[in-house]
Amino acid sequence: MNHKAGFVSIIGYPNVGKSTLMNTLLGERLSIITPKAQTTRHRIMGIYSGEDFQIVYSDTPGILKPHYKLHRAMMSAVYASINDADVILLLTEHNNPFRHTEILSRLTKSDVPVIVVITKIDLATMEILENEVEQWKQILEKATILPVSAIYKTNLDQVLNAIISHLPESPAFYPKDELTDRSQRFFVSEIIREKILLNFSQEIPYSTEVTVESFKEEPSLIRIAATIFVARESQKGILLGHQGKAIKRLGTDARKDIESFLGQHLFLELHVKVAKDWREDERALRRFGYPME
Repeated sequence: MNHKAGFVSIIGYPNVGKSTLMNTLLGERLSIITPKAQTTRHRIMGIYSGEDFQIVYSDTPGILKPHYKLHRAMMSAVYASINDADVILLLTEHNNPFRHTEILSRLTKSDVPVIVVITKIDLATMEILENEVEQWKQILEKATILPVSAIYKTNLDQVLNAIISHLPESPAFYPKDELTDRSQRFFVSEIIREKILLNFSQEIPYSTEVTVESFKEEPSLIRIAATIFVARESQKGILLGHQGKAIKRLGTDARKDIESFLGQHLFLELHVKVAKDWREDERALRRFGYPME
């Protein structure tokens, strides 16, 4: 039996459900999910292995108009993922169609198979969906068009079958028991950042970055120290809160999810530091793991 393997790039606007789709297809919660835009900042790979195939998904940052060097780095990750892909999943909502002209132009000229996934179909009528499928057939003539609902798992089997049908013949790229190319430290930092997105409003979530400074495994627990960086001094006070109540609540929320992710008890220590205007600082962005041109 021939073995298939390939890289599948998942692209789309923010909040279109890219992370939800990848997590559902994997059967594991790798990418953090919140209702806020720019939740995904890094390219995150999820590896799904079957008996005769291996799919390496790339959950990419949501496509946006760059306002900071941080945004340009995020878009660089999107383009790199497209360039590496054997198959592209383009996610679009029925009421928010994807119209990024540069990327659509690339996909039209490319020989890489494209699967257009129309998400959140539980919120649309059949007539609307039929019209949108026809519109996409005009935009990307060679693409496969599949309406889905990741929440209700509608038509996800069709997405998986379509991906497998387009994979090139190849041996597996990773051992079958591997789920991602990212480290435990990375996912710890992402869980903490997810709690910031959920617990704080306005500019705070978008002005923060998280690094894990130490990760010490002991017989009965794991000791983790992490630093939350903010762009301005005033944001530090908001994160800490009155008498440290906000940072304590954040730490409690993050610790519960990290313990569930790692399957072990842990002690989590959080610090807040100012890295002035880090979203425009190339040196800081490199330190935080963003690709710089």
